[in-house]
Amino acid sequence: MNTESTTRPVIEAQQLDLTFQTNDGPIHALKDVNLTIDRGDFVSFIGPSGCGKTTFLRCIAALEKPTGGTLTVNGMTPDEARRKRAYGYVFQAAGLYPWRTIAKNIKLPLEIMGYSASEQEERVSKVLELVDLKGFGGKFPWQLSGGMQQRASIARALAFDADILLMDEPFGALDEIVRDHLNEQLLALWDRTGKTIGFVTHSIPEAVYLSTKIVVMSPRPGRITDVIDSPLPRERPLDIRDSAEFIDVAHRVREGLRAGHGDDV
Repeated sequence: MNTESTTRPVIEAQQLDLTFQTNDGPIHALKDVNLTIDRGDFVSFIGPSGCGKTTFLRCIAALEKPTGGTLTVNGMTPDEARRKRAYGYVFQAAGLYPWRTIAKNIKLPLEIMGYSASEQEERVSKVLELVDLKGFGGKFPWQLSGGMQQRASIARALAFDADILLMDEPFGALDEIVRDHLNEQLLALWDRTGKTIGFVTHSIPEAVYLSTKIVVMSPRPGRITDVIDSPLPRERPLDIRDSAEFIDVAHRVREGLRAGHGDDV
């Protein structure tokens, strides 16, 4: 086994900046972001709208290019990591093609990557079971609830078995009951697969419930005001949200968000 590859951070940002040039002048989206994410971490990014949470995720995915500092993914540049298919990406909307069945939606990246028909079938079957959609592969997106569609989107991102899963507020449009259920399922999936997960959210309870590490960000320009290592156990029933430990972490997140607003420039 290559010891270096197992101990090296999965994602590492140092003095990361990103400035967008617009007709109305420069927009400073990220400023002096320093962060290390280790293998198997579940990291939530929380902050007000426009604070750079999604922008940072997009930098990891090579969808945006930083204008300063360094960013590595599995020891490579984000572009190199993208070419090596190091991550799957789940967007806010499920983004399923309505004319393709759920199984064929999941197959799409596998088709593009040139997997054989038999391996496509095998992988689709595996990920449908992982996200508790076994038996729904032949359905069309419009025949599934919003929560089930989002699980299909997660299955699509898992289909080629990348080590990293990037999730941009995937449950934000769902009602609280469905969201709680999907939070439980996502934790179970993370536990089974050992993926490294980066997760954007606006919800303090969601961030605290899901994460091993919570990254609190300030209003633009996006900076990190706190990084909280969760003391909660790996196995987390929903009622852990009533525990003193959970409430203490939620309070620290809230204080970090307030501090970020106080530092706004």
